[in-house]
Amino acid sequence: MNPARLLVPAVYLLFAAWAGPARADALAGPFAAASNAYFVSVNGTPLWAHQPEQSLPPASLTKIMTALLVLEHGNLQRVVRISPAASRESGSRLGLKPGEKMRVAELLAAAILQSANDACHALAEHVAASEQAFVALMNRRASELGLHDTRFANACGHDHPAHRSSARDLARLAELALRHPGFARLVAQVEVDVLDTAGRRHRLINSNQLIGRYPGAIGVKTGYTRQAGKCLIALAVRGERRVLLVLLNAPDRWWTASAMLDRAFAETAPVQASSHAP
Repeated sequence: MNPARLLVPAVYLLFAAWAGPARADALAGPFAAASNAYFVSVNGTPLWAHQPEQSLPPASLTKIMTALLVLEHGNLQRVVRISPAASRESGSRLGLKPGEKMRVAELLAAAILQSANDACHALAEHVAASEQAFVALMNRRASELGLHDTRFANACGHDHPAHRSSARDLARLAELALRHPGFARLVAQVEVDVLDTAGRRHRLINSNQLIGRYPGAIGVKTGYTRQAGKCLIALAVRGERRVLLVLLNAPDRWWTASAMLDRAFAETAPVQASSHAP
């Protein structure tokens, strides 16, 4: 994608009739037609929202909870042997083979940056011995965190009738994961090279196309499945302003995200003091 497209001013013509920002728990914000649901906050304070508590499939945004549990329970230097079950994962994959070995840190990078389901499954088995047991941990942690709209059925984000979350819950989950410096550093990378224990190199390209293109973008995760559509959690920082947005089923997520971030920064810009004496 041409980076300049993310910043084309003409995108604003699509939203000429926007009203001012509404409370996140009240009326929908100014981008109601852009996605099934969204949630936007500035420095932790809600700015806009559209159906923020609607139960929707979160696709690979799920992997943020997987990463959080790995960071809370796993040793990043431990070596994981890839199981046949992990190697059979579908969708986005690193191409891991049964018996192959890789450190937790490298598997985590693959799961988050490249959204590799085989790496994600291997991490789940590493933490809890089986994916089923890991999913139980995910749901227990979601309950502890007060994520009342969230229920997981697998570790990686595959479509399932019982696998659901909301834009508000996912915003909170992302904020918690970002408190871990290692996670925050990882999601800000454009690309990373990782090695398995046999010395085989894997180049990971961040699936978040805002990173390295949108000014100030430093995270966090993309997702896509047929039922979930195109999903995104994005974080951008300019000066003292920190904008986090969650988009669920946003057909034009890169245009929408860049426009929403631009609008959020513009509407929350600090007022410049006048240089003239009163």
